[in-house]
Amino acid sequence: MHKMVILGCCLVVAIVVAIVLWQSNKKTLFYVESDDVKPNQMLDIAQVYNQNGCLGKNISPQLAWKNAPKGTKSFAIICHDPDAPHENGWYHWLVVDIPVSVSEIKAGEKISEALETVTSYNQNAYGGACPPVGHGLHHYNFTVYALDVDKLEVKPQTPPTIVEKVIKSHALAQATLTGVYERK
Repeated sequence: MHKMVILGCCLVVAIVVAIVLWQSNKKTLFYVESDDVKPNQMLDIAQVYNQNGCLGKNISPQLAWKNAPKGTKSFAIICHDPDAPHENGWYHWLVVDIPVSVSEIKAGEKISEALETVTSYNQNAYGGACPPVGHGLHHYNFTVYALDVDKLEVKPQTPPTIVEKVIKSHALAQATLTGVYERK
């Protein structure tokens, strides 16, 4: 019985320490949050595409990021669906050259100083969720990258896979928020 009490006390202490560490890390680690995208929850109709049989509003979500690491000179955003039935998944949104002074993008907003590069929809703008009917649950990874350069050497029509490689080659940190969507 005495061993069970000691084991129980150790478990409680471990849980308290884990909670304290998690809270302190949230204050120092780079992270992204959103009023529109909730972790592993269904995307709202506002973030769904409005063509190809999808009847959404095609509005990019609000995203806010905090605690960029020292040396950050700009940010980039990629929204990618790895579950799409295409070789490299599906790129829904790529935004680069976001000034370091920006830490939030409002729903539907375009940052005038930033560059939106071409997506898998062949558009230079946000393209919402629109997976094939009956293809199952798709994951939409909204990743914000803290970069070590002011501007990336990409053009508006640079293919998404190349833009992603360039972003990752300059990433000091990244933070991802994942929403899901399915068409039955």
